[in-house]
Amino acid sequence: MKILHTSDWHIGRTFHTHSTLDHLGIVLDALVELVCERSVDVVAVAGDVFDSAMPSKEGYALLTGTLRRLKEAGASVVMTSGNHDSATRLGFQSEWAALAGIHVVTGPEQYLEPVTITDEHGPVHFYGIPYLEPVLIRHLHPGVPLKTHEQVLNFAMTRIRADLAGRGGRGVVLSHCFAAGVAPATEASDVERDITAGGLDVVPLAVFDGPDYVALGHIHGRATLTERVRYSGAPLHYSFSEVGKPRGAWLVELGAAGLSTTETPAVEWVDLPVPRRLTVLTGELATLLDDEGLAGNEGDWVKVILTDQVRPLDAMRSLQTRFPHCVALEHRPTITLEADGSTYAERIRAATSDAEIVAGFLSFVRNGVGPSEFESALIAELQTELGAKEVNA
Repeated sequence: MKILHTSDWHIGRTFHTHSTLDHLGIVLDALVELVCERSVDVVAVAGDVFDSAMPSKEGYALLTGTLRRLKEAGASVVMTSGNHDSATRLGFQSEWAALAGIHVVTGPEQYLEPVTITDEHGPVHFYGIPYLEPVLIRHLHPGVPLKTHEQVLNFAMTRIRADLAGRGGRGVVLSHCFAAGVAPATEASDVERDITAGGLDVVPLAVFDGPDYVALGHIHGRATLTERVRYSGAPLHYSFSEVGKPRGAWLVELGAAGLSTTETPAVEWVDLPVPRRLTVLTGELATLLDDEGLAGNEGDWVKVILTDQVRPLDAMRSLQTRFPHCVALEHRPTITLEADGSTYAERIRAATSDAEIVAGFLSFVRNGVGPSEFESALIAELQTELGAKEVNA
């Protein structure tokens, strides 16, 4: 059985106020083509299908069209809700969708009702664990300590292992969480939210012992925790903190004994297209605008870190004349002059002329950089005009 593991579609998310629906549509089209080309049997989507609890009609249309085409391509779909999703909205009419082979798992106890799909080697049981907020489910099991995500998933997996042992056959689990083995500083981006990293809600890998494969969601970069426990990452870049992370999905092949196969790797990474690359450029404004070597980046999403000692005026507008998709700008001067120890008020009191007062102010607000030659000339010109007006008054 061939399983395509994906997650974190985040339908409806914006990128620095720009819609990503068109780009995500391109990627999901490629995912459908991949299902056709590789004869995928099951597409497993491990949470965060939507980016918000109240998706737009355009977001619903994209999801509906993608699911229809996956079904037309011959694949079944097993999909769970993540911490960004509204379980109720995502799961609306899921009972009827299941009749068409589109299985949307959002109920807090629904993980004990596996989706069973059979191949020539027998049944494969798919246990979808929706994102289970401890405070929302602990009342279902009085007396069971369910204060953290680790406790909740340990409880769920214990029940899943018992259920799988009783049914027999192979098992696949979908879960949306921070799993131990993922270093939040390097793998997590600033898009993930609401599940603590590096604290009590990190789930130990041992919790996922048992199934033949565990398809994880929530981390936006691909990660292999063990041969059978992996993150697929998001199919689209949603943050500049994801620069350099590949976009794609895991193609998992389960044989009669699980992941073992004879001729091909049991798990294969498959790249998906990147409609618009992310690029972070660093340098002075004039250099970035004139450097011919940056011609290949003009169509990218661009973040610029300006190193000019003085922040240029209207820098974003200037950058967008060359990089029309420049959407983020930081100013990090390469040289920061040290203060002389005196306060700003002391320096102003020590000034002997209006020109020195203006120069002191500019130095104060620009990390020790005083007026340029042009600015000094302009200050002198204005002082002359003001002096003339006072004489004629």
